[in-house]
Amino acid sequence: MSHLLRSLASTELFEPSAVPLSNSGQFSSYDNPSSIWPAFLVGQEAHPVRVLLVDDDIHIRQVIAQDLMADPRTLLVAQAGSLREGRKAVKMHEFDVLLVDLNLGDGDALELIDLLKSNRPSAQAVVISVMEDNSQMMRAFELGAMGYLSKNSWFGNYSQAVLQVANGGASISPNLARRLLQRFDFTHPPGSARQEPEEIGRLSLREREILRMVASGYTSTEVGSRLLISGMTVNTHLRNIYRKLQVRTRAQAVRFASLRGLF
Repeated sequence: MSHLLRSLASTELFEPSAVPLSNSGQFSSYDNPSSIWPAFLVGQEAHPVRVLLVDDDIHIRQVIAQDLMADPRTLLVAQAGSLREGRKAVKMHEFDVLLVDLNLGDGDALELIDLLKSNRPSAQAVVISVMEDNSQMMRAFELGAMGYLSKNSWFGNYSQAVLQVANGGASISPNLARRLLQRFDFTHPPGSARQEPEEIGRLSLREREILRMVASGYTSTEVGSRLLISGMTVNTHLRNIYRKLQVRTRAQAVRFASLRGLF
């Protein structure tokens, strides 16, 4: 198991393939991925989202590293191959998102998520795992994780997951999201009385809809486009959500609602 790899601002192994075609006005266009990235979102070529990657499988790390390095909006600052190396990396490096395998050979990655609270309180965590385990996922969310991805279905989407959580959203694989929704429905069979926490009960149907979309990683502009309302109206709804849930950020609102069974 190799020691921590140095920062990959430039690399001999991976060549960035996403080249900005233009950077005028409020949007930047890239030929790979083919998308328009608003200038007001976190993750611009001049200031990419910094990522710490921890996984004990070197081949998986290479695949994820290639995905991150191919996107100019994300910067892989360091890699670690064990829990021990991960502890050192959390303390040594400045980063915005921790992308971590849940089951490391020498310990439980949940320890690293908990370590962020004292060492990198502004950083977000995204769990990656071969297995989609509901109990492990809920524990990761309780510790503050904002994403849970399956290695089997998310190759090529790690940079998108990083960008989602860095911009106040959450990232979760579709299969696991469906299982959680089914689990919630089975907990409250048709015709039974649903007991909701008082805070959740205060949210209107539109506010719940917006909160679910935010949890899926949509920006205010994207939510407004899908609901046929303005981004300003979406932000007004979000402020009302924060007030009702007594939180200050999107990430806190998403976590609060998730832990209390809204989605």
